Amino acid sequence: MTIDRTIAPEFRVIHSVHLPDPQTYNLDNGTALHVINIGDQPVIRLECIFEAGNWYEKEIGASFFAIKMLSEGTLTKTSAEISEAFERIGAFTEMTHTADRIGIVVYALSRFLPDVLPLVSELIHDAVFPEKEFQDLKNINIQNLRVNKEKNAYLATTAFKAKLFGTNHPYGQSQEEENMESLAIDSIKEHYQQFVKNGRFTVVLAGQVGENDIKVVNEHLGKVHTESRNAPVKDAQQPVYANVEVLVERPDSVQSSIRMGRRLFNRHHPDYFKMLVTNEILGGYFGSRLMKNIREEKGLTYGISSHLVTLRKEGYYMIGTDVKKEFTQQTIDEIRKEIYRLQTERVEEEELQTVKNFMAGEFAGSLNTAFEVADRQKILLLDGLPADFFKHYIDRIHATTSDDVLSMATQYLQPEDMLTVIAGGR
Repeated sequence: MTIDRTIAPEFRVIHSVHLPDPQTYNLDNGTALHVINIGDQPVIRLECIFEAGNWYEKEIGASFFAIKMLSEGTLTKTSAEISEAFERIGAFTEMTHTADRIGIVVYALSRFLPDVLPLVSELIHDAVFPEKEFQDLKNINIQNLRVNKEKNAYLATTAFKAKLFGTNHPYGQSQEEENMESLAIDSIKEHYQQFVKNGRFTVVLAGQVGENDIKVVNEHLGKVHTESRNAPVKDAQQPVYANVEVLVERPDSVQSSIRMGRRLFNRHHPDYFKMLVTNEILGGYFGSRLMKNIREEKGLTYGISSHLVTLRKEGYYMIGTDVKKEFTQQTIDEIRKEIYRLQTERVEEEELQTVKNFMAGEFAGSLNTAFEVADRQKILLLDGLPADFFKHYIDRIHATTSDDVLSMATQYLQPEDMLTVIAGGR
């Protein structure tokens, strides 16, 4: 059959997407194992996720270095031998860190899971934190920090979160050179002992998984006793940021990075889906109003976007762009103008439907692989969301009306409630 490529495919609106449910097991020591058994390729992704991020550390940087140092040496292997052991079976590893959690991620062919698990277990239970490797890692991160501090985008985002949450808040803190220099390896070992080696964790296994694989996971990760650990009490300050402007001066820079936004909410909030649609219209995709105005019509920037950032305990809203210094105030004025339009004019039905269709298609397109499905399911499992949260995702997007958008913009996008950070100059 010959395809006539002069005729466009039939357009269909996506109304629902089926998200496979995970199978959940309890290992012998009480560790939760969540299995997403889908995919045509014989590959797996193993994740061990620890509740051990910034919220749990006593010193800034302890959680970051605790997870990054796991692969730098164990009781029986050097860092080179650990790398060689994973490479021998074609496995790829990542050590992940966020303010909420840290984790070990391993990608491998399914048949090599029995070889991967002893290595992962050794990293969790037998890490030794050699001093030389610690100093090398510290120096690498200090050099990376120095490079980042030459970038307006990094300075603007860091200053934005610090002012929004406070420098001692887990969501507002950032690693500074003096913190890394003073961080003692004993603090890192203590964090590891409490929250990794002896702490309760969650295992997520995605890809082509067989019945025997569950038994193998239990043999290596389900035998050691673990305990749930409470996070130390952290400073939950509420800094004054509304209608505040922070300027990070960089006289030699020809550009400015702009960040505007406010503290908001996470996925548990009843207005979450309505706010997602509102954000998409304003600056969430390439055809958004901010892009049309500030990039296409005014030519002030190569790109501008807005984001609804959801974290475990709360979230924030941020608009970000980079412009020439002399266009800084004009860009801020245009952003406020587009916000005002959303607050005073109902969105036309055609524009609203276009945005909804784009969001539905983007969501459906983000579920092509077992690992992408696992990423969605992981959000539900770790953040305690309802099991049908993503099953009704598209329904809730389509249910948002122009009145809802007007209400969300009026309630949550008042410029006088926002913080503005400029890195560079005016």
